[in-house]
Amino acid sequence: MTTIRDVQLLEIPVVEDTRGNLAFIQEDVLPFEFKRVYYLFDVPSNSFRGGHSHSNQSEVLIALSGSFEVVLNDGAEKKSFLLNKPNVGLLIPTGIWRELQNFSSGSVCLVFASDVFEEADYIRDFDEFLESKK
Repeated sequence: MTTIRDVQLLEIPVVEDTRGNLAFIQEDVLPFEFKRVYYLFDVPSNSFRGGHSHSNQSEVLIALSGSFEVVLNDGAEKKSFLLNKPNVGLLIPTGIWRELQNFSSGSVCLVFASDVFEEADYIRDFDEFLESKK
């Protein structure tokens, strides 16, 4: 069963240059083959995103710009991560409830997902999530 201990911060490779830095994602950077990429932007600072878990999908979240907080819950333990560096990704494996909050102005959250969008993979009710962890 997946727990908070399975969540990892990943270092994204960066090529540093006096003209600016270049970060890259390729098949050996993430612990899964990604099938979908999406991003969140223009999120008001008092808004919440997420509020769900996945049955089969893993994701890596990266703060490309600005910052936001990711609150994770495995049904027994809760942990919060502040993402604010474009060279750090947060690996969220299957079976972890996530909520994104406290978005700074101009923040952009980039997400790499292990599968395409499928509504059946989402658990959007917290009580149902807790039941699935038993």
